[in-house]
This record gives sequence, structure tokens and C-alpha cells, in this order.
Amino acid sequence: MHPILKIYPVAALAFFCACGHAKKAQSIEVNPPAADSSQVNETGNDVSNSSDKLIENILKAYPQYFDSILAKRKDLKLQIIYTAIDRNKKNQPSFVSHYFNVNADNYFYPASTVKMPVALLALQKLNELNIKGVDKNTSFITETGFEGETPVYNDPNTPDGRPTIANYVRKIFLVSDNDAYNRLYEFLGQEYINDHLHGMGYNSPCIVHRLEVSMNEEQHRNTNPVKFLDSANNVLYSQPLQRSNFVYPDRHDSVANAYYKNGELINQPMNFSRKNKISLQDLTNILKSILFPQEVAPNQRFNLTEEDYALVKKYMSQFPGETTFPQYDTTEFYDAYVKLLKYGSGKGTLPKQIRIFNKEGDAYGFLTDIAYIADFENNIEFMLSATIYCNSDGVMNDDHYDYDTVGYPYLKHLGEVFYNYELQRKRKHAPDLSNFKITYDK
Repeated sequence: MHPILKIYPVAALAFFCACGHAKKAQSIEVNPPAADSSQVNETGNDVSNSSDKLIENILKAYPQYFDSILAKRKDLKLQIIYTAIDRNKKNQPSFVSHYFNVNADNYFYPASTVKMPVALLALQKLNELNIKGVDKNTSFITETGFEGETPVYNDPNTPDGRPTIANYVRKIFLVSDNDAYNRLYEFLGQEYINDHLHGMGYNSPCIVHRLEVSMNEEQHRNTNPVKFLDSANNVLYSQPLQRSNFVYPDRHDSVANAYYKNGELINQPMNFSRKNKISLQDLTNILKSILFPQEVAPNQRFNLTEEDYALVKKYMSQFPGETTFPQYDTTEFYDAYVKLLKYGSGKGTLPKQIRIFNKEGDAYGFLTDIAYIADFENNIEFMLSATIYCNSDGVMNDDHYDYDTVGYPYLKHLGEVFYNYELQRKRKHAPDLSNFKITYDK
């Protein structure tokens, strides 16, 4: 029998202005449903068209934040996965997931969230190569071999100027660096990325292009030659130019009513069938596999060392301002720069007793965040994943997206209300979260 929990509205948050006139919120009682097959998904298989009432009941308790959102759930392409975590007396976790409007067939553009599996696969590939002297801290040189490709011989964001896999992973999670992702995409290639993810049971990914570069499909199929060098610039491993024969799945993913292309308005939906795709469920389970590797099926675990796991966990949760090198300008790279849930990417200093291990993404009007949230002071932990589409004019590439007025406030409030819910939720055993307490750069 679950305890009955009362939910009260959280205080209004100052960073975002309110939209419209809010109705007075009433406290409600929610009896969290027991786990059943529609709520628990431990294997990483996608949940198709899944919802239960818990999430919606919580959202309805805060009409000032969510009434207009719920009324437009279809237009906003809402999907939410909330996962409660309970520990036994040995501190072993169990997971109960709740779903709102989750459907793997409903397309959202994943933007930078695809950087998470690519970063993990890059570390995995190094371990599979198993070449003496070649690891994530080895000098990693990118050359060119096909039209449109660009080289990398040094990295000003490292103390000694050497590009490395480790530093690309670091930049991906600290500030969501696009070039860092592109270099790992080139190291892996389309076939390695997609075949390995599918082989691990993550069936939805279709990761087929770099980010923030103007290249065609053939250019994305071709990936740069790369080399790993020792301290004397001797070649330890050389990988030639690769061309992918990955067979694109037959997709029909279109978004919006119109879009701009080369300055011209095209009055038809924009075709995303050749753009990256991954489901919210697979992203959630990939994050779970990093933070709780022993709690996922063996085939779903990435082939990482303990040092790899430590690297990813550290830079997933470290604030840019806590970074020793480079010295990020905190007016641009503020604490919540890549923290959408609970903070809405708001500027200012965040409490250090709350850490968010996450990967977010934003592009084409879509905002997505996949997060594990731990509060070491109040001893709570939970997972929350969400995506929303913020493009009320229905036009792509016009730079008129509703991030500030709809998307960021929504994700901020969503994280807040589930954090408040977790503060009230009774646990039989208090979690020992010491595994997530990390010593940061500063």
C-alpha cells in the first residue's frame, strides 16, 4: 500500500515571466499506482503510446504552470518519463517508471541529446581497439579525405593544446560542444554508431549526421581519417577515411507547416526523415546504463572502464564555472547552461547540494532533457525525461521559436514539481548517494 501524498503548488519562480492568468491551484491527493507492466521498463525496449495517470495528476495540481500546456499537449508534442527510485536495506535500487504521452512513433528532433550515446561509444571503441598507448588521453588528430571535411591538429581548450577523446567527451557534457560531437561522430562512423546501439537493444536510434555544419547526405556518410599519436608524434593507430553503407530506415517524419530554405519560404512540412532520431525511452535507458550499469541487462551496458564511468559522471554534473581549464566565462556558460529540467537554463548560481546528471538538446523548436537528479541534503533521487516542441507559428528556420516563453519555463516548472513530489514521497530506506558525490575541478 503506497502512502497518500499531498501535493501543494511550488512558489512562483522569478526567472521567467508568467504567461496569461493562472487559476488558483488546489492541493490534491495522489495515491501513486503500484508498479505494473505498463509502468516499469527495465530492458530498454520502447514503450509505445504509453501513459498513466500519476504524471497528469501531478501536472493538474499546478494549473498556473500546466493548464495551457496540457490543453495543447498534441501540438506541443509532449512526452514525459518520470522514474521513482527506491533502495532496499543493502542500498540496491529498484525503478518504477511512469509515462505521459510517450510514443516512440511520435518524432521529435533530438538535437544534442544524441551526443550522449556517441560519447559513450567513442570511449567503448577505444576499449575495443585495445592498442597499447591508445586511450582517451592520447593525442587524437583528425585529417581530411572528402569534400567538406575539416582537420583538427590542436585544441585550445586543453592545457597542452592536444585534442583527445577525453576532452571531447568533457566538452560534450559540460557545454554541449558541437564540434566535439562531430569529431567523435567521425571517429565512429554511421555504421558503428547505429549497429552497436541496435545490437545493445536500443532499437530507435538513427544517428546519421554531424551537427551545425552544412553538409549533404553523402558527406555525412564519409568520415574523416584519424590518427592517434604518442608524445613523440609517432603514429600509434591510423584509421583511414570511411564511407558508411548504413541503410537508412524507411521513415516519414515531417514537422511544421512551412520552412525557410536559402531565404525562400516553402509552404509544406519540413522533412526530417534523413535527420537524427532516437526515442525518449532509449535516451532514458542509456542514461540509466551509465549511472546504474548493474541495473540494466548486460547487453545494454557500454564497454567502459571504471575510469570512463567516472569521467562521464563528473562532467555530466559539473558546472562550467567549476572547471579549471578552460576558464569558462560564467556570464555565458552559467551553472544551468545545460540544465533545463528544474532550472530552465536560467542564469545565476545553483545550489551545489543538488546535482543533475543529464544531457539536453535544443534545435528546430524542440527542447529535450534526460536527467537523473540527486539532492544530497534531503537524500532524494529520481529520473525525469521530457521533450516539448515550441514553435507556435508552425514555421521552421525562421528563428521564432517559443523557447523563452513556453519551453524553458515548462521544463523549469516540470523539474520543480517532481522535485517537490520527491521531497514528500515516503521511502522505506533512505538512499546512500555517496556514489554520486564527486570531487569537481574546483
